[in-house]
Amino acid sequence: MRLVLLGPPGSGKGTQAVRLKEHLQVPHISTGDLLRAEVAAESKLGIEAREVMARGELVSDEILLGMLENRFSQEDTKGGFILDGYPRNLAQADALTALLERIGQPMDAAVQLDVPSELLVERIAGRAKAEGRADDTPESVRTRLKVYSDQTEPVVDFFRQRGKLSVVDGVGSLDDVFARIISALKPVPEVG
Repeated sequence: MRLVLLGPPGSGKGTQAVRLKEHLQVPHISTGDLLRAEVAAESKLGIEAREVMARGELVSDEILLGMLENRFSQEDTKGGFILDGYPRNLAQADALTALLERIGQPMDAAVQLDVPSELLVERIAGRAKAEGRADDTPESVRTRLKVYSDQTEPVVDFFRQRGKLSVVDGVGSLDDVFARIISALKPVPEVG
């Protein structure tokens, strides 16, 4: 199973990805974790990324895609993977699709966790308070949700148009949401 998890900040992507990793027996690939690992390993791409970040700039799609290609070449991804936090925009979705087709591992599914905005604000504010983070104010969270909506909603449409998207209600217990995701990933039997 090659899966992309989509959803705004606070929707539970990371939490569900960890559970899906165990259930599907495939690696969970977070681009943030991947980036930190490449920088720590001082790989060619990691050194490039560190220099970009030191200038206060965002790591380019080209560098991230190179890191993903390296990761997809590892043995543990042969049976699939769960991508969390990528693609974030249409250019990344196009590049990812092209890469996966070129290496013979086309995307199987995309799952979008659907959670109302005000609940996301509550979740993130609660998490920020529990973790002692002052940067996750309700106002900053609303700004991040607007950025997500503007940049990532087109990615949702990208997967919808290709018949790969399942929208899952992300409200409820962790077990309920997990069960909905698993149900959405099961192939629908053909009639006839």
